[in-house]
Amino acid sequence: MIEAGAVAGLEWADTAFPPPIDAAQQVSREVLDRDGRLLRAFATPEGLWRLKTTAAGVDPRYLRMLIAYEDQRFNAHGGIDPLALGRATLQFLGNGRIVSGASTLSMQVARLIEPRESRSLLAKLRQMARAIQIERRLSKAEILDLYLTHAPYGGNLEGVRAASLAYFGKEPKRLSVAEAALLVALPQLPERRRPDRHRAAAEAARERVLSRLAVAAVIGEGEAERATAEAVPSRRLQLPALAAHVAELARRTKPDATAHRTTLSAPVQERLEAVARAAAEKLGPKLSVAMVMADARTGAVVAEVGSAGYFDASRSGFIDMTRINRSPGSALKPFIYGLAFEEGLVAQETIVEDRPADFFGYRPRNFDMSYQGDVTVRHALQLSLNVPAVRLLDAVGPTRLMVRLRRAEVRPVLPAGEAPGLAIGLGGVGITLRDLVQLYAALANEGRMVRLGNGVDRDPDVLVADPLLDRAAVWTVTDILSAVLPPKSSRRLGLAYKTGTSYGYRDAWSVGYDGRHVLGVWVGRADNGAVPGLTGYDSAAPILFEAFARSGVAITALPRAPAGAVRIAQSELPIGLRRFATNANGLVTASAREPAPEIVYPPEGAHVELGATGGGDIMPLSLKLQGGRAPFRWLANGRLLPDASRRRQAQWTPEGAGYSTLTVIDAAGRAASVRIFVE
Repeated sequence: MIEAGAVAGLEWADTAFPPPIDAAQQVSREVLDRDGRLLRAFATPEGLWRLKTTAAGVDPRYLRMLIAYEDQRFNAHGGIDPLALGRATLQFLGNGRIVSGASTLSMQVARLIEPRESRSLLAKLRQMARAIQIERRLSKAEILDLYLTHAPYGGNLEGVRAASLAYFGKEPKRLSVAEAALLVALPQLPERRRPDRHRAAAEAARERVLSRLAVAAVIGEGEAERATAEAVPSRRLQLPALAAHVAELARRTKPDATAHRTTLSAPVQERLEAVARAAAEKLGPKLSVAMVMADARTGAVVAEVGSAGYFDASRSGFIDMTRINRSPGSALKPFIYGLAFEEGLVAQETIVEDRPADFFGYRPRNFDMSYQGDVTVRHALQLSLNVPAVRLLDAVGPTRLMVRLRRAEVRPVLPAGEAPGLAIGLGGVGITLRDLVQLYAALANEGRMVRLGNGVDRDPDVLVADPLLDRAAVWTVTDILSAVLPPKSSRRLGLAYKTGTSYGYRDAWSVGYDGRHVLGVWVGRADNGAVPGLTGYDSAAPILFEAFARSGVAITALPRAPAGAVRIAQSELPIGLRRFATNANGLVTASAREPAPEIVYPPEGAHVELGATGGGDIMPLSLKLQGGRAPFRWLANGRLLPDASRRRQAQWTPEGAGYSTLTVIDAAGRAASVRIFVE
């Protein structure tokens, strides 16, 4: 009866006063790369680096050494080792002092999760009781994981992973015998044996572990002697602190998670951050660098550098410049040319004028204030000439360019109250680096558009339904951009790339791609200050090539030409494609001798997105025609548009969504019509 009562009393006590196991689960939050490698960790609220550790993530040899040194019968006892306890008691009675301890790993876990205030006999008895309670609740594997996570290693380091990263600069998955022995030795007296402060004491403690016979038996003959020759680390390293902006986004996205898996690659991220830091130092004070590298086929972000240094206040490093709208300069020109190629308005060897021009009050000038005269379209894009780009944008229509960008789920920001105009071709619009990379990813992906991930959560292969451009137009643009010479001191990598410089030398851009990856670079000041001499070619492009070369990403060949995509010599071009020019009457070609009018935009059967189904303001549609004799009359669904015009372009704002018929009539009474669908 008394025994039954005692058992019941112990059961009641065990239930009423459980060990604080749940509280011991609090660990540092971790941000991991796509392969589970640590990008960044955050200290616990107490300021501790306590990284969750399991036996599966630790070198098996270290585990054998730990058990051999600390608790040889760990897998057999129930929390207390009677043999070790008896040996320690006899040694104490015979020597009058503690010669060896009797703490099992379970007892050490009890002390770690519920620190004792003193080293009294009562505290020891309580620790033993807690060890028995822990053994009743947890498996041996779970107890070992708690020890691996909470063992102290000096300062604010707790757990084998934090210690291995801080002292050896690596995860504890693979440890040398010397490294494993040091990690076994430190937790007994972590402050007195810290290798960064007490190197001799750390070395002596490691020797004691290696000299233990039980340890020698599990590490192999001669290993201990070789391990003693290995130097003890003399300094503490910083834990990984990569992708600061993505890490903060991950914490905001899932504030309660202890581990956040991203799409980033830790090695690529580390190399690009190093390139950004070095480049910013070279460029000068207050300048920052941002980069985004993505997989063009899946949209997964491989690396994202929001600034040259997250903690560099002089460069406003805390601002994530990959997500800030800035003027892209000439970086959108390839998409203007792509539309012109797609419509068959020009070919690579078509001659286009690079001379001063007035587009109804808008007078674009080239960056160097000089003009090349007659140039081929190929050279105009390679040299990033402004006037030819505006001529082509005037032909295809700025609204159409904006519609294509929005089709790619990119939302450029126009000045307040302004409709799309010709200035957007030269940077008169705001766009983020991430959006620019998403656009160029379509060029690397043969026109197929993929939604760029945020680096944290991502559904793979999220393709946007419609292509940005047809494959032939994309190949033609890529063929031109891949022949642009790299910056000075940069070697050829097989990339197609484009640069951009915003008005006033505020932003420098460079975006390049191979057949698989796209990398975008932004350089500038976070406060939008002007930087004299800052250009895309001289400032951003060298960073692009260095980052691509040092990233470790294998260069993939650019896509081959699709059927129908060829580079034709000028002498072999149809006469209508040999020259592209504009005059006071609008679009003409060398073969234009007053042919019948033809509506070239919008084309027959086109679905045009103007915001008619979104409930907001409907955007105007640019109308373009070739041929015919001025003046021209436009009709929409049989209703005359106001005023006849001698221009071969007009604007029409539909009343709503649905099918519409557009008709133009020239001075000779000849007419042309197209039927379109407004969305």
